[in-house]
Amino acid sequence: MHAILVRFALALAASAITTAAFGQTYPTRPITLIVPYAAGGSVDAVARIVAPKLTERLGQSVVIENVAGAGGIVGTQRAARAAPDGYTLLFSVESTMAIAKLVQPSTVHYDSQKDFQPISLIGTSPLVLAGRKDLPASTTDELLKLLRANPGKFSYATSGTGTSLHVAGEMINIEGRVSIVHVPYRVGAQMVTDLVGNQIDLAMLPLVMALPNYRGGNIKVFGTTEPTRSPVAPDLPSLTEHPDLRNVNVTVWFGLFAPAKADPEIVERLHQAVAACLQEADVRAKLAETGLRIVGNSPAEFAAFLAQEIEKFSVIVKAANIKAE
Repeated sequence: MHAILVRFALALAASAITTAAFGQTYPTRPITLIVPYAAGGSVDAVARIVAPKLTERLGQSVVIENVAGAGGIVGTQRAARAAPDGYTLLFSVESTMAIAKLVQPSTVHYDSQKDFQPISLIGTSPLVLAGRKDLPASTTDELLKLLRANPGKFSYATSGTGTSLHVAGEMINIEGRVSIVHVPYRVGAQMVTDLVGNQIDLAMLPLVMALPNYRGGNIKVFGTTEPTRSPVAPDLPSLTEHPDLRNVNVTVWFGLFAPAKADPEIVERLHQAVAACLQEADVRAKLAETGLRIVGNSPAEFAAFLAQEIEKFSVIVKAANIKAE
């Protein structure tokens, strides 16, 4: 019996040493970073700022693989099925990781909390409620009065049903006690074109997409969808500054994930690499250009944040009866 216990203890010790060594030697070959959206989009752009710096920090190539389809679902499901060895990672956003399962339960075959290990939240950015230049309202208060006097007569554009932009619009409808009609677009850039051309009344836009035309005087911006003003555009008010919209809170975010059951040593190694990258001046400058507020939190903090996001979005999706199927 004593000999068995000794052997068992030695086996445990060897296992611990192997695990620690594995974490320290990782990576020994290139890493695939799945971006579940097409090349050239906003998610891909942020991933391409981070990936080369991770390559430098980890000493192995971090190669982006764009796996587009079904609004990010196809690539995310591929990442969920990948081996949890640290050599396939996922770069994803709130629409895919916190909203998709709520609005497309029969289409989405992954659970972002059970099938993935959060590594770090790269950064966040608000959406903005923008309006056509000749809309007869210039402040949030004037807009709410206009919308309440004309229920169902004004419309707002988003990049699609069930996206974070759509959820933000419905949050404004519920909190502001208004009725703006949702118009989903297939191509995000077309929303801006139609807004500038006075073809649509309002739009929920990513901050970086709205700023050039706002600065150029081509559109109006009523406010951002985060509780505090964005450091990228501190002149823009937060919608929460209006008492009737104080609960509006929709954040666009970008984060790094590994498949569930990834070795904790590897997860920590990746987190440390991300944190170091986000301290570099050129990375911070490039991410600021995309409208991002840099975060770089820990795996545990990111997991808690993800849980809060899912809970928040589930309330709005149920209240507004949002379905994308």
